[in-house]
Amino acid sequence: MKNPWFILPLLILYLSLNSQPSFGVDTISVNQSLSGDQTIVSSGGNFQLGFFKPGKSSNNYIGIWYGKVSVLTPVWVANRETPIHDRFSAELRISDGNLVLFNESQVPIWSTNVSPSTSSRSVVAVLEDIGNLVLRDGPNSSTPLWQSFDYPTHTFLPGGKLSLNKRTNRSQMLTSWKNSEDPSPGLYSLELDPAGTNSYLILWNRSETYWSSGVWDEKRMIFSLIPEMRLNYIYNFSFVSNENESYFTYSLYNPAILSRAILDVSGQIKQVSWLESRQQWNLFWAQPRQQCEVYAFCGAFGTCNENGFPFCNCLPGFQPKSQDDWDLTDYSGGCQRKTKLPCEDPTLPNIKEDNFLKLPNMVLPQHYQSKTVGSNSECESTCLNDCSCTAYAYDSDGCKIWIGDLLDLQQLAVDDTNGKTVFIRLAASEFSSSSSNIHKGLIIGAVVGSVGLLLVLLMETPKVTGGSLVAFKYTDLQNATKNFSQTLGGGGFESDDGKVRFFPTWAAGLVSQDGDVLSLLDPKLKGDAPVEEVSRICKLACWCIQDDETHRPSMRQVVQILERVLDVNLPPIPNSLKCLSNSQSTYSFFVESSSSHSS
Repeated sequence: MKNPWFILPLLILYLSLNSQPSFGVDTISVNQSLSGDQTIVSSGGNFQLGFFKPGKSSNNYIGIWYGKVSVLTPVWVANRETPIHDRFSAELRISDGNLVLFNESQVPIWSTNVSPSTSSRSVVAVLEDIGNLVLRDGPNSSTPLWQSFDYPTHTFLPGGKLSLNKRTNRSQMLTSWKNSEDPSPGLYSLELDPAGTNSYLILWNRSETYWSSGVWDEKRMIFSLIPEMRLNYIYNFSFVSNENESYFTYSLYNPAILSRAILDVSGQIKQVSWLESRQQWNLFWAQPRQQCEVYAFCGAFGTCNENGFPFCNCLPGFQPKSQDDWDLTDYSGGCQRKTKLPCEDPTLPNIKEDNFLKLPNMVLPQHYQSKTVGSNSECESTCLNDCSCTAYAYDSDGCKIWIGDLLDLQQLAVDDTNGKTVFIRLAASEFSSSSSNIHKGLIIGAVVGSVGLLLVLLMETPKVTGGSLVAFKYTDLQNATKNFSQTLGGGGFESDDGKVRFFPTWAAGLVSQDGDVLSLLDPKLKGDAPVEEVSRICKLACWCIQDDETHRPSMRQVVQILERVLDVNLPPIPNSLKCLSNSQSTYSFFVESSSSHSS
């Protein structure tokens, strides 16, 4: 090639378009900006700052995350409420002495918002190795103009502090994310008690306090209601109180350990540590310990059941306001009526009067009105006469009615003697329709072990269904296999002394009756398996085929159950399996007609 130099500009252009540069340094100065996939990295590589997308969200946020953790774990977010859609057109840079985020239209949407100094040309933003983003008046300045540790989001890192300014009576606080894919402020916040009790509080919607850490015990160096803090061989805790401020801070005896406290979307404060061997965050402790102790966790007209899975369900006659949010385990939006009350819509014709659904064994909601009446029927009439009355209860304590949204309903176990009975107001049509809702159509059965899935349909005669599938009646299969003494490709049937059992029904029955689940295993295993693990899998399988799809766990919850992060409670036997076991002759099972099976 006679003149290779003309290649150089093309090579530079190619590299600039196809590379995803990182500054490789910990500082943004006046003549630098950050956009696209560019990041800055703390001096020891512990943390990075840049644009990120939470989960499957298409939104971009400026945040700080761990640099040495394989799972993206944000610890601070700048533009929580104003996401960026095109990170390559957005820009984070120093402007008039502040660190400012400009959106795709170059409109500022977030700023450190400090008063400009005369030397604003020397201002730099530095990401420290403890996860603190600091704005300084020059690289050699030791006094921060602004720092992210003073404006935490949902994470409390070692070296940070959560303080109460005694002069202004203002608290620094943690605020939960709305859900796992939306870092905008959720309903839960944690702060040091403004009343000066030296205890931390968690509030719902900044109004309802539902948890306290207890006061600081200077002798034991823990908060009185968090006994887990006694295991302080990992953490060094301290509480400081002077005339200007009170605050709690902590550090790690071994700085190589990665640990953080978070106010989770569950409304619980959690201390977690990174397990490199398992590549996951390990829960050290959580408060409140019980999920249903979190105020209004299931939202309006939702019930929380500590013994159920999932924890939240809508009341009968109600449905989730946003199914997408519920799929992300964000229940804060609660539930809405399936059928409006006639009094709420004056255009409705004159129809039957509303009725009440009796719910026993409940923890009654707060914020009720007491009424002086002499009987249950009078209490009911009092509620009916007010269209905004949504529920009532009548017992030895008298008549209570609830106006508007029902919050913090809890369902107790049947044998719990602390439960009360509440009556929920529903449109009369809800009672007539619920009794005629007959389960029809397709039933999908989960088969434990190697059985797989069987597709079941109601039909009377065998017929070709299209493609390579042929439908057979139960009796046809029974005859073809000589009362199931011969096997057609394995499947979901079990024959024991001439008695035919459909495997999913048999498995569900054993689980519900606390039977011998090891009998479900392949005989070749000779019962050599952990009973607890087999029982856990069977329970999970039964939850996955519940008739009501809202009762089925999400894939995230399935993984958490299998990894023992969540416990799984005893499931009800799906009506489909009950129906199948009672009326086997009316069902048909599909097999591939082209398959050749040997017994």
